[in-house]
Amino acid sequence: MVRLLEKYTGEIRPTLGEEFGRSNLLSLPRLSKVVVSMGVGKALQEKKRLAAAAGDLARITGQKPMICKARKSVSSFKLRRGYEIGLKVTLRGKRMWEFVDRLVNVAIPRIRDFRGLNPGSFDGHGNYSLGVTEQSVFPEIDISKLEYPQGMDITFVTTARNDAEARRLLTLLGMPFRQVEGQV
Repeated sequence: MVRLLEKYTGEIRPTLGEEFGRSNLLSLPRLSKVVVSMGVGKALQEKKRLAAAAGDLARITGQKPMICKARKSVSSFKLRRGYEIGLKVTLRGKRMWEFVDRLVNVAIPRIRDFRGLNPGSFDGHGNYSLGVTEQSVFPEIDISKLEYPQGMDITFVTTARNDAEARRLLTLLGMPFRQVEGQV
């Protein structure tokens, strides 16, 4: 079993049950999926950027990324409908738990000048999004072979009823949120 999943079932879920006053385990918040996406807008000029980003994203997540195409044409960006401009991976199950464990314990501590994650990036429905400026914070990426530095967005989709429950779940999972003044 995955280390973080064991921690969730053994320690975090009982703690959440006590804090929220619920005995039904299925009513407690849990991670349902993690979506990792990259916007590769410069792939319009250089076609090999998309392939390089796809390789990096596959190494990071352990899953082949899906290529996303533009839905609209935007003349100011020289973008036409159907151009390949992004990549995304949806992680569930064992891969999701392994990815979150590596993100929290290995990748986030490697971010330069890190002062904590923004606690205001919840969407109002219990989902949290964060951005990583470079894929080089992940240990799977060899910095010496890195051709193009590329950022990515990571979205945690939870079954929480509200943002407070999701924040507590992610805090117990080890996400280092920045302290807001007046919040303990």
